[in-house]
Amino acid sequence: MEGNEMLVLGIETSCDETAAAVVKDGTSLLSNIVFSQMDVHSKYGGIVPEIASRKHIEAIAPVICQALENARLSAQDIEGIAVTRGPGLIGSLLVGLSAAKAFALARNIPFVGVNHLEGHVSAIFLTDTKPVFPFIALIVSGGHTVIYLVKGAHDFQAIGQTRDDAAGEAFDKAAKLLDIGYPGGLVIDRLAKQGDRRRIQFPRAMRDSLDFSFSGVKTSLLSMVKKKGSPFDENELPDVAAGYQEAIVEVLVEKTIRAAKVLSIKQIVVCGGVASNSRLREKFLEETQANGMEVFIPPAHLCTDNAAMIAVVGDSILSEGRRDDLDLNAISRWPLELLDTCSLS
Repeated sequence: MEGNEMLVLGIETSCDETAAAVVKDGTSLLSNIVFSQMDVHSKYGGIVPEIASRKHIEAIAPVICQALENARLSAQDIEGIAVTRGPGLIGSLLVGLSAAKAFALARNIPFVGVNHLEGHVSAIFLTDTKPVFPFIALIVSGGHTVIYLVKGAHDFQAIGQTRDDAAGEAFDKAAKLLDIGYPGGLVIDRLAKQGDRRRIQFPRAMRDSLDFSFSGVKTSLLSMVKKKGSPFDENELPDVAAGYQEAIVEVLVEKTIRAAKVLSIKQIVVCGGVASNSRLREKFLEETQANGMEVFIPPAHLCTDNAAMIAVVGDSILSEGRRDDLDLNAISRWPLELLDTCSLS
C-alpha cells in the first residue's frame, strides 16, 4: 500500500442482511455485497430471529469471498476488519462477529467492533458530496429513529429519539394490517405514489418535542380498519397508504429541520433504510431548500444495511491505532448512557 491508505474488510449481520465490503482509505468503495433474506421472512410478515441467524451462518463465508473477489483482492491484502457489534439481533450479530474474529486471528490483523448506527451516518462519506462537521443526522430505519448532533468522527449527541415504534416498524405494521405485503415501507411507498396524501388525515404526535412517537398513527390505522370491517379495495388503498406515509414523513422532516434551526446547523444527513423512501427524500429536499439548508442522503444501496458503512467507521477507528480483543461480545441494545456521553464508538 502507498502512504497511509488502508484496505478494510467490513462485515454486517445485525438483522437479516448478510453483507461484506472492502473499503480503501475510508472513502473508496471497492466492493459491496449484500445477501438479503427478504424472501425468506416475507411469509411471516417480519424478521424471525432464529431463521435470520441460521441463514447468516450459511451465507457469511460465500459473501466475504465474493466481496474479496469483486475487489480483486485476496485475504492477504486485507489490513483490518470492521464488524457490526450492535445494536441488532444477538444471534445474527454473533455470526458476523465470529467470522471477523476468525479472519483477524488467521491473518494476524486488527479488528474492531462498530456501532451499527454510526455506520449508517458514515455511509454518506462514501458519496461524492460530503457534509462537514458539525451536522444534524436523522437515522431512520426499521429499528431506530434518532436525531443526532454529529460534532465529529465518533462524537455524537442524541437530541431526539422515538419513544415507541421506529418509523420503519410503523410502516411494516401498517402493511401487515392492510395485508399488502412485506417489507412494509417499500410496498407503502409504491402504493402511495398512486394516492392522494391529503384525502385521509392521520395524527401527528408530539409536535412540540424533538422526540418521536408513531404508536398513535398506527393505532389510528387499526381503528380505521376495524371500523370499516372489510378490506380496502384497490381504489381506496392508495389514498390510505399516501395519507399514512405523509403523516410519518411530515413529522420526520419537521422535527429534523427544527433541530437544525435550534442548533444553527445548515447541513442535514438522512440515513437508514427508511431514507430510501421517495416521499421522504422529496420532502427533505423541499424543506431544506426553503430553509436555506443542505440535505445529504446516500443512494438507496447505502441506506439499507450494508457492510461498506461499517468499513468506513472501522477505517477511522483503526487509523487511530485502536483495536478490539478477541473476547469482544455482541450488544443487542447499545446502552443509552453511551449515547448521552456523545459517543457511539
